[in-house]
Amino acid sequence: MNFGIPKITGVLAAVRSIFADVLGDDDSPVPVLPAGLPDIVRPVAAAGVTRLIDYQGPGYAQLYVDRLKRFIGRRNLDDAVFADIARLMAMRMTYEDAVEMAQSKLAEYQTAGGKTPADAVNKLRLDELVSSLPEMVADPVLWALEYVGWLHLPVSMRFSAASGLSLRRLRIEASLKRWRLSSIRYAKERVWVERWLHMADRSLIKQPAATGEVVRSAEMIRGYGDSYTQNLRDWNLIVDSLVKPTFDGVLSCSHLAAAIAEARSAVCPDPQQAALKRTIAAIKARASAGVVASRPAPS
Repeated sequence: MNFGIPKITGVLAAVRSIFADVLGDDDSPVPVLPAGLPDIVRPVAAAGVTRLIDYQGPGYAQLYVDRLKRFIGRRNLDDAVFADIARLMAMRMTYEDAVEMAQSKLAEYQTAGGKTPADAVNKLRLDELVSSLPEMVADPVLWALEYVGWLHLPVSMRFSAASGLSLRRLRIEASLKRWRLSSIRYAKERVWVERWLHMADRSLIKQPAATGEVVRSAEMIRGYGDSYTQNLRDWNLIVDSLVKPTFDGVLSCSHLAAAIAEARSAVCPDPQQAALKRTIAAIKARASAGVVASRPAPS
């Protein structure tokens, strides 16, 4: 697989955003939605651009628009599925880190009409916090934390707008967004988004009927702390065990959409992934025997 061009695009967007924030506000032009977007996709994409500008700036929103352009005019792509790509990509590109939590609390305060919003106390992991720092700073700290066994230590963070001091702290925390695109966490998120889009792209070619389920699998990746880490592991297990092998021709799973839905129904908060692994094994056994996977009944 070749992630070269998207990777370069992502790096350039990151560099533009970092230097814009160091010098002041990001003065990149507001992205214009490209021609050819289906009518059902345009309002979703417009909302995505607004969300990304609030999160990081116009330069980052342009990366979102550039990614959307890859799917314009694609054969076998249903408009509703394209809208799901636009919606879910905006969500994943605005992942929840401590900086975003401070930004959200500040925005809540600014729109509260003089009322003080309730405090938020979020439990993150120490490696998650450190990974939000620039790589050159984070790498030695992560090594030291792993050495002493503190890497996954839970950390409770309070986000409050109850006083002038707490507001000042929120503003300082939110201002750290200028380093977000040079962080270890962003590098990992960028790779994940590109892999998800790559799987959607391959599905359009290899098994168009499964594209909707492949795209909507991004709904699994949400939250922060231990739950986020578990969600990411579950998604990777499904993709590595079912989706990629099917596209590679290693697994003969002619009804991949049903298989993905069945696997997702087995996901539960289990670090050992026992139920999910059993379900995937059963799906692969049926696929080898030529039996169609059963789609779970809607809950």
